[in-house]
Amino acid sequence: MLGEREEIIFNALINDTSITSSELADKYNLSRRQLGYTFQKINTWLKDSRLPEIERTKKGQFIIDQSILTATVKQDAVADSKFQDGIMSEQNRVKFLTMAILGRTETISLNELTNLLDVSKNTILNDMKHVQKLLNAYQLQIQHTRKDGYQITGNEFQARKMMIGLANELILHDDNKSKLQEVLMLEDELLAQFERRLERVEQKLTIQFTDEIMMTLPAIFVLILRRIQKGYSVKPLFIRYDELSNTKEYQATEEILYDKNLPTPERIFITLNLLTGSVHRNSWMAEDYIPDLVPAIDKMVRLFEKNACINFHDRKQLIDKLLQHLTPAYYRIKYQLTDSILFEDNDNEEFEQIRHLVHLAITPLEEVIESKIPENEITYIVMLISGWMHKQGESMAQKIKALVVCPRGISVSRLMFQQLRELFPEFVFLDWLSVREFLHYELDCDIVFSPVSLETDKKLFICKPILRTEDKQRIRKQVMLEVYDYIPNEINVDDLMAKIQLYANISDKKSLRKELYAFIHRDKNASITKQDVAAEEKDLHDFLTVDHITLRESVASFDEAIRLCGAPLLTNGYITPHYIDAAIQHSKEDSYIAIGEHVAIPHATPEEGVKKVGMSLLKIRNGVPYGKENHQIHLMIMIAAADKKQHIHALMQLMKVASSPSLLPKLTQASSKEYIHKLIRDYIIDQ
Repeated sequence: MLGEREEIIFNALINDTSITSSELADKYNLSRRQLGYTFQKINTWLKDSRLPEIERTKKGQFIIDQSILTATVKQDAVADSKFQDGIMSEQNRVKFLTMAILGRTETISLNELTNLLDVSKNTILNDMKHVQKLLNAYQLQIQHTRKDGYQITGNEFQARKMMIGLANELILHDDNKSKLQEVLMLEDELLAQFERRLERVEQKLTIQFTDEIMMTLPAIFVLILRRIQKGYSVKPLFIRYDELSNTKEYQATEEILYDKNLPTPERIFITLNLLTGSVHRNSWMAEDYIPDLVPAIDKMVRLFEKNACINFHDRKQLIDKLLQHLTPAYYRIKYQLTDSILFEDNDNEEFEQIRHLVHLAITPLEEVIESKIPENEITYIVMLISGWMHKQGESMAQKIKALVVCPRGISVSRLMFQQLRELFPEFVFLDWLSVREFLHYELDCDIVFSPVSLETDKKLFICKPILRTEDKQRIRKQVMLEVYDYIPNEINVDDLMAKIQLYANISDKKSLRKELYAFIHRDKNASITKQDVAAEEKDLHDFLTVDHITLRESVASFDEAIRLCGAPLLTNGYITPHYIDAAIQHSKEDSYIAIGEHVAIPHATPEEGVKKVGMSLLKIRNGVPYGKENHQIHLMIMIAAADKKQHIHALMQLMKVASSPSLLPKLTQASSKEYIHKLIRDYIIDQ
């Protein structure tokens, strides 16, 4: 529902569509920030009503879709229109009903619920069936008696987990925040009191809570205290005191609740919720109380480097970034508090390839956490590593410099940063920041992306934290028009190829596609489109040509096998002799080059003698022992990676080959180079 200010501004705009943003601000005595925030809420309401958003041009004029005007036939149509009748959606009613039962000071009756939500008793009774479906995921039950009204029974830890999750969701949606305060009878002064306590704790303990935590945590403190006052308590032995009591978050809990007489298990529970997402940037180290986490991260990074055949620069900075995310993730996973955010399938093939390699390297972390890492937590790790890979070749030059400002904490901010960076490869993205960090950010920038309105003299583009395909198309056109004064034409090479094939026979499709791509992207002002990366990537059999394959019955040693394997690359100018020496040395230092039961991938870093990207294969019929485990290696593939991503597509295919129970025996028994090449090619084509 619209607030009073939003309703006034919306009515004014509907009645005079030619009015500009500056005229609106002057007429209603609003600052730029207030006006921007008002329109953000109006557009959220329009979206919920399944209507197009109102857009603003760079000159301050408004673009209003005809469907909005049709739905508002008179000035007071906001109150009377078919899409603003004051009735919540069923989905929202279910959330508010659940919160009312869990979070009110007293138990609540059917009559009280009908009055709060302004619906009939039959509607409430029907909604309760959906409430129970929601509760099923937490093994909770809803009960009702005339005397005690509605109650939710079951494990208190699960009840609070559900309550906190719903509170976060509703509070972060501006239209629901005020209604939640009304339903739960949350007093503004009480919430403000806890907010002030949080700010004092930040200064005293030199930590910084995320914007999201500052918005939600005061209400969550009140709700937890209410549950305790009503006699509900968490089990004392569920959460380990010795693991959490020496953290700064526990100290923060003591500072915030200094005047509350709470038992130790309750203080530990509140500490746990702080640990699972509280700090955006901090000056303290997690190894103070998770001693094995940093070594595990380091081992994971090294495993990823081995699997991807790359060498990260600024390793310590990358480990610090991963540590910053994985510290709260450790507690989320260990105590089953991982959030339920599900990301849409990523249509970027390189991103998914990196995800696969992260899966192969994640074991050291799972051993420390003593639990399997959920997929959404792995997605965050992939985003960090993927961003670091891109960062290594980045140059500031004269490019447009951009910032991403998001109040949702480091993980969602990083996702937004990753998506925008892929969408605008011509920009240099300096950093992702919280709103409060942005207010004091010292580096200069040209444009700012944010899901919320900000007070800034830079070009500001409002966009969602998670962008769908249509969102990406809209924001790219908007930004390119504002920055370069033109809207890019979307010319897709595959569509163009399809048209050409209607009227001509193409003898070399791959070369034609490459030439068309180069022609379309010949200069900055040419048509811009996001092309299918896979169309430009070489497959495994393109690297492992017949002249790059060597066959041997047996070899004297593993060192000799590496030299034989690398000989075609050396002969054909892909590597220098030093690269083979370096690969032998690396093979003695760790055993991670063995990627399958009978497969090894010796390699070194690009700086140790790679001239151009290439691969070569050695098949040893009788095998050669390797490592302390004496693995019998029958297939050896040397990888010379000239950069950080050209080979990843083929490497992914190699991982599949190495784990194929049907293909491996055929390769080890093959008697000719041509047959080996054909087996690999046919396998890849059939995938």
